[in-house]
Amino acid sequence: MLRIVRGRTAAAGFFYRRLVRQVERLGPAFVKFGQIIGTRRDILPPLLCDELGQLHDRVRPMTRRQASAALADVYGPELHRIFAEVEPEPVASGSVAGVYRATLTDGRLVAVKLRRPDIRRRMTLDLAILHGLGKFAERLPPARGVPVGELTGFICTAILGQLDFAAERDNLATLVRNFDDAEYVWVPEPVTELCRPQCLVMEYIPDLAAAPVSTISAARRPQLALRMLSAVYQMLFLDGFVHCDLHPGNVYLRGPRVVILDAGFSVRLNPTVRRQFAEFFLGLALGRGPRCGEVVVESAVRLAPDADVAGFVASVAELVHRNSGVPAKDFELMRFGTDLFTLQRDYGLYAASEFVFPLMSLLVIEHTVRELDPEVDFQAAARPMLLKAAAATAHLSRPSA
Repeated sequence: MLRIVRGRTAAAGFFYRRLVRQVERLGPAFVKFGQIIGTRRDILPPLLCDELGQLHDRVRPMTRRQASAALADVYGPELHRIFAEVEPEPVASGSVAGVYRATLTDGRLVAVKLRRPDIRRRMTLDLAILHGLGKFAERLPPARGVPVGELTGFICTAILGQLDFAAERDNLATLVRNFDDAEYVWVPEPVTELCRPQCLVMEYIPDLAAAPVSTISAARRPQLALRMLSAVYQMLFLDGFVHCDLHPGNVYLRGPRVVILDAGFSVRLNPTVRRQFAEFFLGLALGRGPRCGEVVVESAVRLAPDADVAGFVASVAELVHRNSGVPAKDFELMRFGTDLFTLQRDYGLYAASEFVFPLMSLLVIEHTVRELDPEVDFQAAARPMLLKAAAATAHLSRPSA
């Protein structure tokens, strides 16, 4: 029997790897879609999520000629009145844009995020295909009860949002304001008057090459771990505005500060979700398992026809009981999240994307936080903010009795 199970697992793994390689060949819209949907372990098989997590953009940077022409199209005759110099080689490059270091005519160093020409048209067409496939898949028997259409629509909107540099400018400005009192967080401030629909100009933050944790002094690591964790907790529990793409390429440590970049995929939590987050994590910290289960049920966007709500709440209560108050070294946030997502899938509950994707921002940084401080106590670090958040959101959109 064990041999049969292993054989099926190996076959599934082989199929998923082939599937992911095909997705990479389809282009950037499909890659971004795969990267985001791969975080939904409450809906997709864990093996498939593991493979989707390996997806990478395989797009060459813009040539010097392409970048120069794109800048000239954006700024026209103003270009040389604004910029004294734009370095020809990008400091970063992806499927949507390249980032270039530049010097303004007043001497300020800035980062210029320049959108690839024609990328909006191409990705819009691809995303329309994906959205249509999602609507079609929702009608198939294997997807019965699964909110495929809602999920596909949310992801397509999120990807299109990464092409909207006016929205990203506003997202950066919001994060700068929200962290104004947190000296340990550095978000590049947009230079609003120089931003255009195809180009985002922002403060340049130097020396952001990814450095191994081993190069950071042991005495400083616990403090940095706590600061990184506190930044995400503040977004989730206090601000209600969450950067949902905190992979290592968007989060850096520079001196005593946590640097957060690329705010294209950010979500503003509505009052109901803010309250649910505060209640769920406070329930975890205080061992209130049944209430945690009830909160997840409240957050569900859909229940399968055969959903077992009572069984789900009981299983979540047991999961919380096993994890609440355990020694810091024994609590793994990703394992807890994966177990919770498995319960949702097994019992037929599907959480709203607005609930799951902000939560993923916390799960994604766990590895870096643990590298900095293996003994960090996620639950204890959250408690002060959770109590403050619970008081602030107690009146927000409670379910009617």
